[in-house]
Amino acid sequence: MSQDLGPWDPLSPAQVTHLLNRVAVPWWIAGGWAVDLHLGYSTRTHDDVDVLVLRDDLPALREHLTGWDLHAADPPGILRPWPAGEVLSAHVSDIWCRPTQTSPWALQLMIDDVDAGGQQWIYRHDDRVRRPWRSLDGPSSAPGRAVLAPEVQLLYKSVGSRPKDKADFLQLLTVLADEQRSWLSQALRVSAGDHRWLQPLDVSGAQ
Repeated sequence: MSQDLGPWDPLSPAQVTHLLNRVAVPWWIAGGWAVDLHLGYSTRTHDDVDVLVLRDDLPALREHLTGWDLHAADPPGILRPWPAGEVLSAHVSDIWCRPTQTSPWALQLMIDDVDAGGQQWIYRHDDRVRRPWRSLDGPSSAPGRAVLAPEVQLLYKSVGSRPKDKADFLQLLTVLADEQRSWLSQALRVSAGDHRWLQPLDVSGAQ
């Protein structure tokens, strides 16, 4: 995260759980923490903490975080305050959160959409990739703490070219179940065509 927007002091997964487990909407720890929680050990330090939420649940989350300083990231990434009662544009996909205006940033909400029936999660970068939102819980989820499925997290990481995204892919490749690997491979073929991760996915699956 850019230090130009202020420092970060991210919540731990336990603190995220304590903050959000009383709000009656689904949410998932995402990003690098989702990778570490799935692996069961720390791969690196984390400069922030991401939580995936559904757009339809934003009013309940906004109310739950009353008193926090919340900023919407208007494309192409300009932060501005998100006042109570404002319905965010469909183009806004990130919200930065901190306890007060002078606190470091503590939490980033990543917003995804569901279909008109409210059952199917829609991949932000290609709406042809969908799955039931109830299937987004990864194996490392626990009561009161959902963690994004590793194959879904890797799909998001596949868009970038950061060294840490490649490292996360290689770490998770060794532990993905066959069905997780198959889903990611299919999603990449739909959304990215000839993606660089397809070959190692296919080779690993054939072993």
